[in-house]
Amino acid sequence: MDLAASHRPSVTDLRLPGAELSLAASLHACATMPGQAPAILYAHGFGQTRRAWSATAGILAARGYAGLAFDARGHGASDRNKGDDPYTGHQFTDDTIVLAGEMARPPVLVAASMGGLFGLLAESRWPGLFRAMVLVDITPRWESAGLERILGFMTAFPEGFESLEHAAERIAAYLPHRRREPGTARSPGSLREMLREGSDGRWRWHWDPRLVDELARDSEQHQDGIAQATRAVRCPLLLISGGRSDLVSERTVADFLELAPHARHVQLADATHMLAGDDNDRFTATVLEYLAELDRTEGTGSSAVQRAHAPVTGANP
Repeated sequence: MDLAASHRPSVTDLRLPGAELSLAASLHACATMPGQAPAILYAHGFGQTRRAWSATAGILAARGYAGLAFDARGHGASDRNKGDDPYTGHQFTDDTIVLAGEMARPPVLVAASMGGLFGLLAESRWPGLFRAMVLVDITPRWESAGLERILGFMTAFPEGFESLEHAAERIAAYLPHRRREPGTARSPGSLREMLREGSDGRWRWHWDPRLVDELARDSEQHQDGIAQATRAVRCPLLLISGGRSDLVSERTVADFLELAPHARHVQLADATHMLAGDDNDRFTATVLEYLAELDRTEGTGSSAVQRAHAPVTGANP
């Protein structure tokens, strides 16, 4: 059963400032339960958008957890860096700090892949930024072959797709375990969120192609730094991994749990790296159980944890 089908929360689109040290003008975001202080900050993975969280955010909002999901710089409707401003991990970390720091209370970060890595770096730089973190199929060290497979698909069509149907066919071949039906990421209609039509009539990915060479290809050299940051994180941590993921493995999970022995790990056996899209019902149920446990442990409820310091107004603590 699609748990999201009966949950249609109020959603408001927003333009929010990124880090002050950035030349990017603004980030595009959407708030579920607008007018209420967000309890959840959603950060998507490389090549995704805020829409990756729509189903989960709707269900969590129905349970009282207001949320804020944003397009990372260079993705979706957020601004791209100007030509003389290369993309760096520091910019994405700074953006995460600014967005979370401006909230009235520390949010729970629910973050996939790239978003989770920058979340770990942000929390290590600014302890207490997050009430807790849910990492979605990402560990400080990852399998190189999995990353190469992902980047290989993302860069396989530099000239774009001749139509949305063509794009849907190629995605279906890349994700053969997914059902292709209306409303899913593999249906032509839904792909309008992921692709942009150019003046030549061809459809290309929404993200800035510069991101691959400037941010992703050399990311492995930063694994030791991310591991060191993870060791410094003290807030509650939950890792949800996919049993069929080619990016996260038993080896990388064991390494993560050694770096953060207070963390918990839940595996969804049939899910791949695209975990929330593969089995959104089980994923969302796992997050809800974790949030309920946090509320019971803290004895505060999801809306009563107040930030102990002034809101962050810049990226540097």
